[in-house]
Amino acid sequence: MRDRHLGFVAAAATLLAAAPLSTIFERWTWLIQCAVAVALVAGAATLARSLRAPLWAQLLGMVATLTLVLTLMFSSGEELLAIIPMPGTFAHFGQLMNFAVDDMRSYGVPVPDRVGLQFLTVLGVGSVAILVDLLTVALRRPALAGLPMLAIYSVPVAVYTDSVHPLPFVIGAVGFLWLLVADNVDRVRRFGRRFTGDGRDVDVWEPSPLAAAGRRLAVVGVALAVLLPLAVPGMTSGLLANFGAGGSGPGGNGRGTGGRVDLFANLSGELKQTDDREMVKVTTNDDRPQYIRFGVADELTNDGFRSGRRAASSPLKDGLPPFQDPGAGVNTGRFRATLEVTEDFDMGLLPIYATPVAIENFKGTWFYDPNQQVVFASRSSARKQKYTVEYIRASYTASALRQADPVPQQDPMVEQYTAMPRNQQVQERVDELVQGKSTPYERVRAIYDFFSVKNGFSYSLQTEGGTGGNAIVDFLTNRRGFCQQYAAAMAWMVRAAGIPARVAFGFSSGSNRRDGDSFTLTNKNLHAWTEVYFGPRFGWVPFDATPAASVAGSIRSDYAPDVDATPEVEPSTSTSAGPAPNVPGGTVGPQDDTNDSADLGAGVGSTTPTTPRWPWFTIGAVILLLALLAVPALRRSLLRRQRQSAGGGAPAAAAGAGGGPGDGPRIVVTDVAAAGRAREDAHAAWAELLDTMVDYRVPIDLTETPRATADRLVRGGLVDGSSAEAARLLGRAEERARYARDPLQAGRLGEGLRAVRKALASRANRRTRLAARLLPPSVLLRWRQAIVESSIRTVLTSGRMRDGLLRWSPRRLLTRPSR
Repeated sequence: MRDRHLGFVAAAATLLAAAPLSTIFERWTWLIQCAVAVALVAGAATLARSLRAPLWAQLLGMVATLTLVLTLMFSSGEELLAIIPMPGTFAHFGQLMNFAVDDMRSYGVPVPDRVGLQFLTVLGVGSVAILVDLLTVALRRPALAGLPMLAIYSVPVAVYTDSVHPLPFVIGAVGFLWLLVADNVDRVRRFGRRFTGDGRDVDVWEPSPLAAAGRRLAVVGVALAVLLPLAVPGMTSGLLANFGAGGSGPGGNGRGTGGRVDLFANLSGELKQTDDREMVKVTTNDDRPQYIRFGVADELTNDGFRSGRRAASSPLKDGLPPFQDPGAGVNTGRFRATLEVTEDFDMGLLPIYATPVAIENFKGTWFYDPNQQVVFASRSSARKQKYTVEYIRASYTASALRQADPVPQQDPMVEQYTAMPRNQQVQERVDELVQGKSTPYERVRAIYDFFSVKNGFSYSLQTEGGTGGNAIVDFLTNRRGFCQQYAAAMAWMVRAAGIPARVAFGFSSGSNRRDGDSFTLTNKNLHAWTEVYFGPRFGWVPFDATPAASVAGSIRSDYAPDVDATPEVEPSTSTSAGPAPNVPGGTVGPQDDTNDSADLGAGVGSTTPTTPRWPWFTIGAVILLLALLAVPALRRSLLRRQRQSAGGGAPAAAAGAGGGPGDGPRIVVTDVAAAGRAREDAHAAWAELLDTMVDYRVPIDLTETPRATADRLVRGGLVDGSSAEAARLLGRAEERARYARDPLQAGRLGEGLRAVRKALASRANRRTRLAARLLPPSVLLRWRQAIVESSIRTVLTSGRMRDGLLRWSPRRLLTRPSR
């Protein structure tokens, strides 16, 4: 019966420990499935124990039950009698695991009901239920059951740090404590009746003191476990940290979480929405604002583009890197824009214009990544933010880009941004397009011009949104897709040509909804384009291969014109706006093709970043630490000075001869007031001597008389000569202050203290002397004793208050023995 009770508690505790998973899913389907699985696993374990089956049989029964539950819930259709799993069933389980991995990449939390994620959740919670049951019931080690339960805790903390409410974790902690209490109650019941510490029998209604203490410790433990992590900033990064930023993508719920989120999937989902939702309101003095960017996908694998891990990021509050003037051939202009993000853009990436030199009035803790050139946060959201961006807009011509030299192959940018999986079909197409092209710009233009209507390309949202190798081949074959496929296909092909490239995410210019200097960007303005690296002078240059007529607010330029437009008789040679070359502070979006010097404004000088604050915080922290470490030494020094001053006063006003043999030259104080001061001086001098002995690791025997202690110092060779006479003087002064009617003040006790201290220090090793000076043991020992005494007084006070409350407890009145 007891094992059945513990088995039930183990199952219930497992379900309570799974409560934090509620922050990951949008619905409660997973909980129903897990409850059924855990209940059946617990039932199988109870049945096996009732049949007195061995431990291995109990484990086998629970594993078989969990397998049958998974087969029923996630059937593949190949089962025998619709319940017995076959090889095809386990192959289906493997596919579900792959689906779960893909869903974790493509969805931000909270996630909808996805069969792969549900299978993984039921499998995980069911496995934890098996381990908890074995550890609690079979092995009677319920404390170890907290380890598999902790594995469930780690899931929401790892993927959704900032927005996880503490209540689910409290529920999980209550489940674990229930498990421990149930096991200990079962153990205690085996011993019969309960008794207090003084031997008194505890009646049925009175709580056991040990149990009450355990409950108090449990409450304090839960409170600390829940509140302490909330008080520690930046313990983890969240969902988009693996992706490289914080958030689940446009319109998602990944606020400041970081994690691996597929921006391609989120972009596809937003563009396919039927409603038009406002996301960013912009006010700028730029009459031709370019694309706003917030994310980058720069890592290419067989599964497609994704954002690589960030490194060398700096706090945004410390300022941005200064703008580097690209030199002759490129014009620059400086502009300001105020961006107001609505509640529909909830992610840890801050929309900014290209090449920012200053960002003001933002809220929260944000970081700037000069590599990806994005502003991100792990615990903040762009939602409902209003901030100002000062940025540089650069313009250059196609002829200037033609003069760009190839980036050396040994350049780290080439290694990082040309890495790609081998795809023969893509490589053959690229080799055909770039044949005979000598400069990097000519190769990029050949690939860019390929995405045209005359080559059969058309814009359509009714296509699959993948960017992996097979998806790119399908797109190049069918030639139907939308911006994410155009951007990914061009970036892949440019890399295949040996030129660094990546995919950028943001908003088009939104010129279709302009109201003077202000305009609004919606989910329909979300966009993706390709960025190509042309060396340190030009930096990252944007190329938008998506058909211009299909993108609201699309911008074309001289170096990347609209390939589907009717060609003019005279090609335009006007300068075009483009990204700032060699700009650590940002990446420039596509530019207009009709810029001139008047439009660009005055010349721009370099911007000095704000002085970093972290050195001052570091210096302040070091000073505070040193001050705290100096407190014991300061306390010891002040106490020593006070005692030596008290023991070094002038001789008493009224004195006469007296004392016993061997006292030597002395003054016996007879005046009452002077006698009181003499006693205080003697006590202070003796207390200082004892503290000095403690500091230099000299044993103290509190049962010795002062004279015996002084003699022991002399016999032990710790003091000699004048210091020995000083020690005996201190002992005699303390002895007469304690026991004699008239105290003794012979000579200056302060000088004697200094002599004894110098002698003890000379015979101590270097480590002991250093400790006595910096961390005096006498001060630390006194503080420890004070803490212990304070704790004892607190316990005694709380005990008296509890006893007083128990006298008026209604339970005692209800259980009063009848006569």
